Amino acid sequence: MRELEKRTALVTGASSGLGVDFARELAARGATVILAARREDRLNDLAITLRELHGVRVEVVAVDLTAVDAVETLCRQVAESGLSVDILVNNAGFGAHAAFVDLSWEREQQMLELDILALVHLTKKLVPGMVDRGWGRILQVASIGAYQPCPTYASYGAAKAFVRNFSEALHFELSGTGVTCTVISPGATATEFMEVAGQEVTWAHRLTLMSSEAVGRIGIRSMLAGRASVVPGWVNKLAAFSVRFAPRRLATWAAWLVMR
Repeated sequence: MRELEKRTALVTGASSGLGVDFARELAARGATVILAARREDRLNDLAITLRELHGVRVEVVAVDLTAVDAVETLCRQVAESGLSVDILVNNAGFGAHAAFVDLSWEREQQMLELDILALVHLTKKLVPGMVDRGWGRILQVASIGAYQPCPTYASYGAAKAFVRNFSEALHFELSGTGVTCTVISPGATATEFMEVAGQEVTWAHRLTLMSSEAVGRIGIRSMLAGRASVVPGWVNKLAAFSVRFAPRRLATWAAWLVMR
């Protein structure tokens, strides 16, 4: 379990939910961990816990990745700490549950900047160094919503479809370099996601809800194994697989029925 003692991992969105559990999994394997998110107090609390439990180095970078030059600032601070990122976990992101016409542009723009632009920019900044060193692992967080159109989550679902396709293409391009890119597409998970998105828990969520710890463990294991894509949970796997055989209109209607 200490196979990552000589590796450094950067986890974005590390102040809550999956970000916390990804960080815990990496620290348990001996990695130096860089925690990045907006809420510095939560990052500091997590850093103390990881140091005490696992005896690893933990750095904290308080940053809003939707801000101008935030990715550049984050990468500069990492470099100034004397660390090179071997493992990138692009977890930062959020959704907004509303009809497209009711969602403000400001909220939608912020979501797309974080879920797509910050993710791609940070990947762009860090992957070349991994390739030069001959080893690296990337974990991108998408969603089960990436597998079909998602009414009431129209732009969020489309953003996660982008993340899934981008990540799988990047994994293919990196073949033979020693670097891999894994995309994880969770379904309903016990995090702050739905509260932030403004959605009440539905019957479908209650039926399929997974713990953040379980999803975090599956994500890190799949990333370290170099898998291209993973959907955690057998119900989610079945949904992602079966949608291939459904007419697009039917898949869209089913997503609306689950999410309304």
